[in-house]
Amino acid sequence: ITDDYSRFSWVFFLATKDETASVLKNFILGLENLLSLKVKIIRCDNGTEFKNADLNQFCGIKGIKREFSFPKTPQQNGIAERNNRTLIEAARTLLADSLLSIPFWAEVVNNACYV
Repeated sequence: ITDDYSRFSWVFFLATKDETASVLKNFILGLENLLSLKVKIIRCDNGTEFKNADLNQFCGIKGIKREFSFPKTPQQNGIAERNNRTLIEAARTLLADSLLSIPFWAEVVNNACYV
């Protein structure tokens, strides 16, 4: 997750795409409680993990506007796409430099996000 304004990033590791709605809802609720700020807009791609009844209802109740990019156009979500690329490049470099094996990928991505 990348904040458009501050470019601050959070990383969540999911076993399946089915977990997306619950993780996103918990993240938004936690962020609003922690910082006393309101999430106004969510920008995402056209994935089915973002377009479902559960998130429709949650965003409707919270008054969150959702913006979807068109299929095959990552340019419309450039900030998040660039951040993902930067994280992957940093993680790949850290993994190669530390001589760790692939099972440590999630931990390395988490550290790259922290840095």
